[in-house]
Amino acid sequence: MALRLEPPPCSSSPSIFPSVRASNNGVKLYSNPPPTGASLTLVPPKFPLNHRYIRRSHPDAAVVSATTSIIGSVDGENAEPPPPPRDGNSPSISAEVSSINANSKDSRKVVRVAWEKLLRWSRSWRSKAKTDVLERTSKVVVLGGGSFGTAMAAHVAERKAQIEVNMLVRDPHVCEAINEKHYNYKYFPDHKLPENVIATTDAKAALLDANFCFHAVPVQFSSSFLEEIAAYVDPSLPFISLSKGLELNTLRMMSQIIPKALKSPRQPVVVLSGPSFALELMNKLPTAMVVASKDKKMAGAVQQLLASKNLRINTSSDVTGVEIAGALKNVLAIAAGIVEGLNLGNNSMAALVAQGCSEIRWLATKMGAKSTTLTGLSGTGDIMLTCFVNLSRNRTVGVRLGAGENLDDILGSMNQVLEKLLYMHTPYVFNFSGFLTATMV
Repeated sequence: MALRLEPPPCSSSPSIFPSVRASNNGVKLYSNPPPTGASLTLVPPKFPLNHRYIRRSHPDAAVVSATTSIIGSVDGENAEPPPPPRDGNSPSISAEVSSINANSKDSRKVVRVAWEKLLRWSRSWRSKAKTDVLERTSKVVVLGGGSFGTAMAAHVAERKAQIEVNMLVRDPHVCEAINEKHYNYKYFPDHKLPENVIATTDAKAALLDANFCFHAVPVQFSSSFLEEIAAYVDPSLPFISLSKGLELNTLRMMSQIIPKALKSPRQPVVVLSGPSFALELMNKLPTAMVVASKDKKMAGAVQQLLASKNLRINTSSDVTGVEIAGALKNVLAIAAGIVEGLNLGNNSMAALVAQGCSEIRWLATKMGAKSTTLTGLSGTGDIMLTCFVNLSRNRTVGVRLGAGENLDDILGSMNQVLEKLLYMHTPYVFNFSGFLTATMV
């Protein structure tokens, strides 16, 4: 809704009223005291009200005086105008208050009440819009049957029982266990999966009519895997990358690998990252992550699909910053584990992590990332989780190396292929000059 001041019927000088202009990129405020006898009317706008812009322009927006004219719209969205509200909780389309004295005390109260009703309607409209993505989604595919792919499949399946969540896996035994017993015994033997999670080894069947595709295949195998299934991928199918890391030899990120491997330069790609252990996501513990995409609407759609009471999703347009932070924090976590294994103390640990964060920030900004991204969930948040928590496999490898274990023995005891490949093929250089630094070369 929008508030509009109209001149009184007897006025011979309508030009003294505020100049009202519709705006598609924010809220415009115009203050100009009207003569006594003006009426205040609630009228339907072209777009829903964006009260954030009003707060920015008018700090006392909750008690806007009757002498203020407001036109509201959503910033930069060319959406269709919403239908007039018809439920009993919505404000009437035309609520007029005649003969308001601009200097009276009642005018502020009247406008405040109308304003509160207006905001309630706008928020309810936005809340309804957030459910549209979930309502339209009927099928989601998860590429890969690892720990995080399984956790994400379970999370999406629990968001809506009618969503068919297909997991594309290679191992027929894993496929059989998920379909018949509803367990992925390899990674979560104690967690039963929702019944609408279905596993398959058939890429064509899994991708048919899918609304979203979650890519949870290890980075080093992604190119070859995607090339195999490229013939079954719709060019408009949004890919949400759950994989963190850089491709060896090419040093490409997932946002570059996916379109290249699929031979689809305009394939929609979204990156999901942040401090998140798959086990805690399965246990429904509070988690916060960030969705990064250059397409604001696509990031918002993924946010609406995933956000729940136990998973908070923020959005970002800095894809490079989110991916670089997610890849390089693994290197820092291994170094942090080595410091722990060598018993070098907390001072060394703090110096190492601080210097590592500085180096990651320097490299990311040189590649075009925003420095603020590196202090957010995908940067500092993920680094803290990976460097200091025992559940981190990267940190665990470092601890065992620092304690004197042989690298081959450590790799042999690991359950996940991604880490095995990473540690076998990625050399690390460690220097000590006042602090221990780790740099991937």
